[in-house]
Amino acid sequence: MAVFQKLVRFAVGDQIHYGELLSTANEKYRIQRYEGNPFDGLQPTNEQHEVETLLCPIEHTPIIMCIGLNYHAHAQESNLPIPLYPPVFTKPADALAGPFETIQIHPDAQPQLDYEGELAVIIAQDAKNVSEEQALDYVLGYTAGNDLSARNFQLPAASGGQFCYAKSFDKFAPVGQVVVSAARVGDPQALNLVTRVNGVVKQETSTGDMIWGVRQIIAHLSRGTTLRKGTVILTGTPAGVGFFTSEFLQDGDVVEVEVEGVGMVKNRIAYL
Repeated sequence: MAVFQKLVRFAVGDQIHYGELLSTANEKYRIQRYEGNPFDGLQPTNEQHEVETLLCPIEHTPIIMCIGLNYHAHAQESNLPIPLYPPVFTKPADALAGPFETIQIHPDAQPQLDYEGELAVIIAQDAKNVSEEQALDYVLGYTAGNDLSARNFQLPAASGGQFCYAKSFDKFAPVGQVVVSAARVGDPQALNLVTRVNGVVKQETSTGDMIWGVRQIIAHLSRGTTLRKGTVILTGTPAGVGFFTSEFLQDGDVVEVEVEGVGMVKNRIAYL
């Protein structure tokens, strides 16, 4: 069982540490420092720090696994049939970004830049052929994520139906600001998710609307395939993405994804 409840990553001078988030007040975070890392072991220390910002809650990831079309309401707005298995695509490790980073957007990715607020799952240990019953035992914790997407590269005429390129630009997967332990969350299908653009709510749902829950996703992704520790799983986005209203992200927009009681990312979009 994880020793942490609310895991964060932060800097003190030129040193970067993991820690337990104790409190947030006056735009500052009070943190108890850990030794080690969450995948090989954490040891609490007596040191506490107060910092003004938090880094990506995991240092790196081997891969980001993504699930498409995983909310009933999103499938309805997409007017797409629900397949037998979850649609899967990936983002590379360099797509990982911190919860408050500015995301720089290449000019070719700007015309139809879209947000996708999602619940993110962090895998604690290597997993292969995991049953649905055992699946949550392999979860380090949960956080919030944004599956940024350059829709102009995702459209079938451009991509042949392959999603990866449109979603794989650097920093296109901000997560954070905290990883809440699986034990603390309990049921990942009973969480409220909200996405805001410049303070305006664009997506709001319960993760109970998922077509495939976290247990089913982990079992499916680990079938004959090793999910390495540190893998990030983005579990799909609810209805309300910009593609269906032609309200794409613009230079200077601020996108906030919050999973109630779990985590929050708030990133500014910056056109290059």
